[in-house]
Amino acid sequence: MPPVTHKCSFCGKEIRPGTGLMYVMNDGTILWFCSSKCRKYMLKYHRDPRKLKWTSSYMRVR
Repeated sequence: MPPVTHKCSFCGKEIRPGTGLMYVMNDGTILWFCSSKCRKYMLKYHRDPRKLKWTSSYMRVR
């Protein structure tokens, strides 16, 4: 069985097996983050990923 890969909930980057962080919200929503930078930008600073040039959602909007 191949290892399961996930996408970062903030930047959209592929997360390799054995890395990253899984965050479970109170309502049961599971968020995957590739780095602490992505986690902080989403949960602490409430940034919009469409306005940051290094995210994949910025590339889709532009």
